[in-house]
Formats: sequence, structure tokens, C-alpha cells
Amino acid sequence: MEFKISYIKEALKEPVNIGGLLLAGAAAAYSATTGFLEPTLVLAGALIAEGAYLVTVPASSIYRKIVDRRSRHLLDDHRRKQRLEVIKTFDPREREAVEYLSWMKNQIASNYKKFTRLSEEPPQLRELEATWEAFVDLLDEYRRRKNHLKTINRHAVENQLRTAERTMQFAEPAVRPLHEKNVEILRRRLQTYDDIERSVKGVEAQLQVIENFFGLVNDQVVTMPTPEHILSMDFDSLLSSIEMTKEILQQTAPIMGQLDSLSREAAPIRPSLVGERR
Repeated sequence: MEFKISYIKEALKEPVNIGGLLLAGAAAAYSATTGFLEPTLVLAGALIAEGAYLVTVPASSIYRKIVDRRSRHLLDDHRRKQRLEVIKTFDPREREAVEYLSWMKNQIASNYKKFTRLSEEPPQLRELEATWEAFVDLLDEYRRRKNHLKTINRHAVENQLRTAERTMQFAEPAVRPLHEKNVEILRRRLQTYDDIERSVKGVEAQLQVIENFFGLVNDQVVTMPTPEHILSMDFDSLLSSIEMTKEILQQTAPIMGQLDSLSREAAPIRPSLVGERR
């Protein structure tokens, strides 16, 4: 879930704007009781100032950078909470894998500081947090797709396709287009099933790479001769492979919805009806 930023709404919620509106209201009330100024003039001036504020401030590049930076923090917090909620839905074995990597991440940081006697971690080790988050996200997508595949009996779909192809050959001209449509849908079901199955295997391999990489980093930290040795580890390659896997998932994401719709469309023709048409 992504936040859509409205700079005008953000400007309206700024304390300085709220304070200005309250001050204008107080000034109008004071004018009404003392008669020093016409209250409508005070309110009209406040509305003009508010209009100018909403035209200039939200359009300011400096203000937009401030809001973007603030929103990124909010989005990060939101994603963190969302990720923790997702982890709660994992089965015990999946939670164990996530918790083990989290423990390994902390262990790596602890070992680095222990053996190097430095108080801060290098940027490379801080990338492990993003890698752990990617592991959780990929694991969630992996189990969702794998569980979806379990609901599809590929052998049954293949049998339906063979039956549909035979039926289409002997169908009367009036109903032949319907049988052709059914054959097309069943073929597409098999194709989309295969596409999802390939994506599942790709994510599974990526998850194994992340797990093994964490173990390798920990081994290297314990045995490294100098702190600079950590710089030789290929963090960039791992992060690039994770991004590539995410892109593949994004490309195949529509297939999940497509498979659901095809399952509904490709309801098999009842044998009794087929017999009546022949």
C-alpha cells in the first residue's frame, strides 16, 4: 500500500496554519465585542491570507521536499507494522526462518563490533536490514503463490482440455464457437499455471540465496583479518538479484488474478448436456 501525498492537505494541517486561523478567529471575535474593526473585514483578510498561503506553500519545492521526507518516514513505519502483521500469519516453520535471519542479522552486527572493537557498523552491514525485509516480503509472496497452486489440479485441467478438444471436433456449427472458447480458456489456464510455477521456483531460489548469504557474512565477520575485509563482500550483487526477483513478480502479478478468473470461466460442460447436443 502506497501513501498518496496531498501537499495542500499537508499545508492545511501545519501548526503555523492552524495557529493563524485560530488567531484570525480570535481577532474577529475581539473586533465584534469591541467594535474596533468590522469582524467581516478581519475574516475576509484571513481568507485572502489563507488562499495565498495555500497557493504558494504547497507549490514550493522546499516545502514539498520536507513533506516527502516526512512521508517517507511515515511510510516506512507503516510498512514495518504491516510486515510484522504479515509475519504473524506465517506458519511455525516460516516464522522460524524469519526469526532466525533476524537473530543472525543482530549476531553479525554484534560480532563485527566485538572483533573490530568499533562502535559503528559499516554501510554494508546496515544493508542486511533491507535484505531481511526483502526476505519477509518474498516469503509472503512465495507462500501465497504456492498455496494458490495447491488449489489447482493440473492433471484434472489437462483431462478437461483433452475432453474439450474431442468435443470441439464433433460439435455442431451452432455451438462450435463455445467449445473453441472453452478450449482456449483451458489452454490459457495451463499456461498461467506454468508461469506461476516458474515464478515460485525463482522466489524459492532467491530465499535460499538470502539465507546462505547471511550465514556467509557471519562466517566472514568472525574470521576477517581486518575491518576493511567486509568491503569485499558482494552485497550489491545480492541486492540486484533481489530487485530482479521483485521485478519478475511484478510482471507475473496479473497472472494470479487471471488464473482466478479463468477458473471461474472454464467450468466444465456437464456430460448430460453434451450428450443432448450430439
